[in-house]
Amino acid sequence: MRLGSEAPGPAPVRHPVFARYYARVSAGADARLGFAGMRERLLAGLSGRVIEVGAGNGLNFARYPAAVAQVLAVEPEPLLGRLARESARRAPVPVDVVPGAAEALPARSGAFDAVVLSLVLCSVRDVARALGEARRVLRPGGQVRFFEHGRGGGRAMRLTQRALDGTVWPALAGGCHLARDPVAALRGAGFELGPYRELSLPQGGPRLPASYCVLGTAWRPDDGPGTG
Repeated sequence: MRLGSEAPGPAPVRHPVFARYYARVSAGADARLGFAGMRERLLAGLSGRVIEVGAGNGLNFARYPAAVAQVLAVEPEPLLGRLARESARRAPVPVDVVPGAAEALPARSGAFDAVVLSLVLCSVRDVARALGEARRVLRPGGQVRFFEHGRGGGRAMRLTQRALDGTVWPALAGGCHLARDPVAALRGAGFELGPYRELSLPQGGPRLPASYCVLGTAWRPDDGPGTG
């Protein structure tokens, strides 16, 4: 059963060169740079119906706990979406991969118990609109699990992040931005922040512009219908 709607959304995101590169290096990076452990922590304890926004090539799918009844995985990039569908066939829980954009999720309001945001807010076109959609599709009291990278380090590093965002980085990295603040964005979208942890990856390695990450939980307040 598909949990999404059939309403059309924005045109697909197309980053074919970056998608091929990401597909080639991502699994190895999970093992070598510490991302695999972050994914385990991100998904631990989830249950019910989950929507994963920006699923990439499906590296999270194998780590969903058995208590999850179904995952609707939204991925706008066609090549990554195809690879995600291959990953979904090996997942321990039912995963339905669909095209769509974070700013117009193909899902009914209040349909999900949890939203998973995994290294996606850096690259969405409109962060506020994407989080408004996340809030819309969550049931009252539903939770957001997030593992994102963004602004960090001292003044020199933050200046470097902003300079890269304004020049070459988004074009080279599939629309990624280095200087966004995911925690502030979640708070600004009306979510209640739960525990979160700031960390640097690779752990024990050099501090790079993309190293500054945050892992945590937020909730949609039990305040009636979602917005979006």
